[in-house]
Amino acid sequence: MAAKGKGGSGGRRQLTTRVRTARGRRASSTRWLQRQLNDPYVAEAQHRGLRSRAAFKLMELDDRFHFLEPGKRVVDLGAAPGGWTKVAVARVQGKTKKGCVVAIDYLAMDAVSGASILELDFLDASAPACICEGLDGPADVVLSDMAAPASGHASTDHLRIITLCEAALDFAEEILAPGGTFLAKVLKGGAEKELLLRMKKSFRVVKHAKPPASRPGSAESYVIAMGFKGSGFKGSGLKGAASKPPQDGPEAHGWEPG
Repeated sequence: MAAKGKGGSGGRRQLTTRVRTARGRRASSTRWLQRQLNDPYVAEAQHRGLRSRAAFKLMELDDRFHFLEPGKRVVDLGAAPGGWTKVAVARVQGKTKKGCVVAIDYLAMDAVSGASILELDFLDASAPACICEGLDGPADVVLSDMAAPASGHASTDHLRIITLCEAALDFAEEILAPGGTFLAKVLKGGAEKELLLRMKKSFRVVKHAKPPASRPGSAESYVIAMGFKGSGFKGSGLKGAASKPPQDGPEAHGWEPG
């Protein structure tokens, strides 16, 4: 099946590739490889020169909620290998080149034209100041597609990613400008209730979303929080310390959980 929408493959047909079981390769590895080889989003990512199929998830989320507007300051947490960073640069800079993107990860990643890359753990005490210096002000958008290494145990994986999301939210609340947006990956599992309640206190609008590029059988979804109510980064020497809140929230684009 061809990927649909602006981020998809535009209807190109793809032949099914079968993978033979090799000696020493586990059955799960064979299934993963076959899925990758027959995934239209993987093929389209290669065709477009994107770094990962995950890039389409961000494209589709932004097509719905319109948070990567030209001129915005964006932070990509856990950015390696840079798939989301490249999309963010294309959307916030465009022809004007006025937008700003800072990608941060403790893993090394190749340069992305138009973005500043920090090889640093976002939990490091120096990270907020380093990022806001790179942005020349507080952030308008904080992105997190981070996930802890899978354990194979659904409940454990769910708790790990919720903990990671909470840490990303702590970080976002420290560096976001008023009216800012926070987007993060979560896994279904029930432990996110307190996280969502906290987001609803800090943001005007909070919604779940599962973009088409997210595999149907996956427990993965995204939570998007728009209209940050806080004061954001308190650095007195930073420019543009208060961005204007967005004029229309995601309720105008109503996308219910997938």
